[in-house]
Amino acid sequence: MDESDVRIRPNRKGTRPRSKIRPEHSQASPAMVVGVAKGRWTCALNRDPKRLVTAMRARELGRTPVVVGDLVDLVGDTSGTPGSLARIVRVAERTSVLRRTADDTDPFERVVVANAGKLIIVTALADPMPRTGFIDRALVAAFAGGLSPVLCLTKSDLAAPDELAALYSELQVPVVVTRSDTEPAELRELLIDDVSAMIGHSGVGKSTLVNRLVPDAGRATAEVSGVGKGRHTSTSAVALPLAGGGWVVDTPGIRSFGLAHIKPDDVVAAFPDLHAAAEECPSNCGHLGPPEDPDCYLDRFLAEGGSSQGRLDSLRRLLQSRVRPDEKFE
Repeated sequence: MDESDVRIRPNRKGTRPRSKIRPEHSQASPAMVVGVAKGRWTCALNRDPKRLVTAMRARELGRTPVVVGDLVDLVGDTSGTPGSLARIVRVAERTSVLRRTADDTDPFERVVVANAGKLIIVTALADPMPRTGFIDRALVAAFAGGLSPVLCLTKSDLAAPDELAALYSELQVPVVVTRSDTEPAELRELLIDDVSAMIGHSGVGKSTLVNRLVPDAGRATAEVSGVGKGRHTSTSAVALPLAGGGWVVDTPGIRSFGLAHIKPDDVVAAFPDLHAAAEECPSNCGHLGPPEDPDCYLDRFLAEGGSSQGRLDSLRRLLQSRVRPDEKFE
């Protein structure tokens, strides 16, 4: 007997085995995802807001998550004409991510925005009163995700910003103050040529800011809905083009900001002057200091003049926000 006598079981699903070789898509077109709705992604070819294409996720990507801000490669019909549909065949590695969980007990993290350079944390100085718990949690998410936070204090015609701004001075977070009766010129200048995510709870004036930064925001939202309905759900994000260049990502519907996915070292890593010292701490140190972490090296580092008391206190306030019950924002 030889190999010709060996019987081969036929392939029940076809006459020949399915190839595992996938096309390289060398001619794919680069784009940025600017909207997501009902299994369709709206993409701006070469980040050009005038060249919007509706796309689906290619089968070879499986369940690879694709969110607003992702840089992708498209094949197929990229004309953008009504009824056309391209395919997303590649998703580039992300440079930053804004993540959250539904609450502090939820083990599943959700990426809200990818590749944003800044996180604009919108908080009113009055009506409603500022919630430092929300600000602290947003700062933690920004530092852990690689975004540069900016604190935007609205309604300064109703209350002075000095006290709240001073609370975050040790963190060296830029603060922009706006009024309801003036144009947000300083904020607009800060957003030019960047992708910036904007978050804030109900009533703080975020929608007013978005409408002033992007006067045709309503029309733009309709264009990026992906299914022609002109709307997006309360948990989705949408990227809107700025006249001077760049994009602002509106993230409506954030009612809670769970931080179950973030570890203490993720936050400390955003503080270069404290990060190296924190490596001397015992394993599993939460860096909160006594009584929770009596052997935290950061206290010794402070005593030796390595940092200021205010900066360490500010860091620990952010870390403490991880272990407080998540607050709701509506």
